[in-house]
Amino acid sequence: MPLAFLTADRAFDQADDVALPYDDRDQWRRPYRPGPWRVGAAALLLLLASYMLLAAMIIALADGPSSGAVCAGGALLVIVAALRLLRVGTWVSARGVRRVGFFTTRTAPWAEVTAVRTTQQPVRWLGLPRTVQGQAVVLVQGVGKPLTDPLMTSHNADFLGRPEAFDRAADTVEAWADEYRSGR
Repeated sequence: MPLAFLTADRAFDQADDVALPYDDRDQWRRPYRPGPWRVGAAALLLLLASYMLLAAMIIALADGPSSGAVCAGGALLVIVAALRLLRVGTWVSARGVRRVGFFTTRTAPWAEVTAVRTTQQPVRWLGLPRTVQGQAVVLVQGVGKPLTDPLMTSHNADFLGRPEAFDRAADTVEAWADEYRSGR
């Protein structure tokens, strides 16, 4: 079974001279692999869900189906949270750039994007309130006011400890912006 999130880096490894190595550019794509912190957190959530499902089965056999169903419903919520955690990140297509958060998703069409640039600024460490000095890819729309949240940071769950991956992903998002903003 092909795993879509593994094809992003392979496409760039095979086509170093092409900035946008995708055939179907209308499909939303993440231009980088999910980081080890994000994948590890999702794996731990799925492990917790498997224990919750086992507990649901034991509770359903010992106490009753309604109690087991409540526990299975909780496990289902944990599985949905793990899958949503894996979807979080920056996605690009020919239509625009999309920042997917855990609870919200914001899409900016390329026609409204003024600039996409990498800046040095204080960024949140793994999404926690603590800030450290790092790099952020900032999307500027309209009159030059950047969005409140950066598209990506060098210290989020995808790029912490992987500066080369951040540089490659930032260059890719900027290349998508340059190509599709110039088409206006």
